[in-house]
Amino acid sequence: MYVRLVSYIDAINQYRKTKISNRNFLVIAALIVGILAGLAAALLKSLTHHIEDFLQTGFHWQYKYYLFFFFPFIGILLSVLYVRRFIRKGKFETGLTPILYTISKKSSKIEPHNIYSQVITAALTVGFGGSTGLEAPIVTSGGGIGSVVGRFLGLSYRETTMLLACGAAAGIAGAFNSPIAGIVFAIEILLPEFTIPAFIPLLLSAATAAVVARLFYNEQLFFLVTEGWKMNALIYYVLLAVLIGLFSIYFKKVNSFIKTSFYKIRNPYKKVVLGGLMLGIMVFLFPTLYGEGYITIKNLLGGNYTTLLSNSIFAEYSSLPWVIILFTVVTVFAKSAATLITLSAGGNGGIFAPSLIMGGLIGFAVAFAINTLGLAHLSVANFIVAGMAASLSAIMHAPLTGIFLIAEITGGYVLMVPLMITSAIAYLINRSKHKYSIYTQPLAERGELLSLEDKDATVLNMMKLRHLLEHDYLVLNENDLISDRLNEILQSKRNLFPVVGNEQDFKGLLYVEDLLKKGISNSDTLAVQDLMQTAPDVAVISDSLKHLLQKMEKENAWLLPVLDEQGKYLGLVSKTAIFNKYRALLSRQADYMG
Repeated sequence: MYVRLVSYIDAINQYRKTKISNRNFLVIAALIVGILAGLAAALLKSLTHHIEDFLQTGFHWQYKYYLFFFFPFIGILLSVLYVRRFIRKGKFETGLTPILYTISKKSSKIEPHNIYSQVITAALTVGFGGSTGLEAPIVTSGGGIGSVVGRFLGLSYRETTMLLACGAAAGIAGAFNSPIAGIVFAIEILLPEFTIPAFIPLLLSAATAAVVARLFYNEQLFFLVTEGWKMNALIYYVLLAVLIGLFSIYFKKVNSFIKTSFYKIRNPYKKVVLGGLMLGIMVFLFPTLYGEGYITIKNLLGGNYTTLLSNSIFAEYSSLPWVIILFTVVTVFAKSAATLITLSAGGNGGIFAPSLIMGGLIGFAVAFAINTLGLAHLSVANFIVAGMAASLSAIMHAPLTGIFLIAEITGGYVLMVPLMITSAIAYLINRSKHKYSIYTQPLAERGELLSLEDKDATVLNMMKLRHLLEHDYLVLNENDLISDRLNEILQSKRNLFPVVGNEQDFKGLLYVEDLLKKGISNSDTLAVQDLMQTAPDVAVISDSLKHLLQKMEKENAWLLPVLDEQGKYLGLVSKTAIFNKYRALLSRQADYMG
């Protein structure tokens, strides 16, 4: 059945190649991806908000609000149980880092279960109060749709990557009703290179997803009423940008600390219990941490500042301006910890939405504090919007995404200048401290990041040493007599032979030249170990290709033996094999988006 299906699909592909050019067909595929990703975005938002509404207003019990302490724990636990029970064959990962890794190292092949598993786990995590966002899951789900469609249609690596980016752009467009931001996000974050032909499929998939998502889930995220910005407020926008830039550096350090701390806990259920209880305490003290947090920003944009303290144990102080400011500042730091705990404990989500919330709260605190001090009369709503753009720009290293996303979802195009200033300054401050974003740092540390600055390193990072091993060399045992193996040696087309011990541990190399000089006349008495030489160097299977070439260059060696971590022989690798693979990948990169 499967063979017949593959044959049928292949026949369709061969037929369409004769009737439709690849570029035009890619446009059709992008539309399909846009529709499916738009449906996925609408489903995720609808499912999450239905869970939230049910837990908060759907059922009534005298002691229901005591359960809010346990809701985040329940959501994370359900997510972990789902993954461990249903995702057995594939690997389940969260965030955008795995997508970047997939593009650079796995030929853009996202595992199909991500299309639905991301939606289910994110809805459970966020719906039950996990303090994270839905954007990373919907990007992964949309990217998965694009990847699967590309492979299903038998498209090449560059075309599959294009559809993956279309799916991601469509996910953002559908989640925020912001097609321009979706396109900019895909170009700025996911595509290592961009050319004009790539713009049309991205445009169509993002626009299609925005329309489809709006048909099924039509709820405006934010409402902004503004008369524009004033010149005398410019210095305060700069101050806001500096504060957010410094906070983004702090956030990255906290991210590393919390992830490392939870990584040390091997038992996944211990992580759930610890993270869930910590999150429950924080949500109890700061109710604004529940879920995504967009409702808080929406209330602040509407001028309802006391909403920050409502339903909290500090509600009676909501009329005091400095209590509101202090509570806001504490909430910002609590939100950063709550988000990272949610993700580290096993919940699914991303830092996209939390970045917006934290930036918006910082913008509110700065403007409200300056107004309270009487230093100036600032538009609080404008500073909230500028703070969101600056935070997203700094934390994600995506200033254009921050600018256009906030302008689209708030209708704040009249604030384009403040958005540009705050986003650029905050980004530059973070960039001066951290070369890589919170998404790309893990890949950079492992040497697996695509880099436009060093294309040679980028291509080498895409290559795996285990795929370059040559196994057609005659392997000799050190105790073998030359006479016993002479016929095999003479019939071999190679001029050297790897030598191993009884446990397959590598010992050295035997060269034909040495055998001809010393060994043939005395082959009855000589053993292999008498003629073998020490290898100039050895490679370990975990070595990067860049490091391996450095070894070869240093020793002036054309090939090296490759060993596993225990020193056992695996095969030989040659410069010829490396250069052939390099040229093939370089060719693929050259027409990546041509």
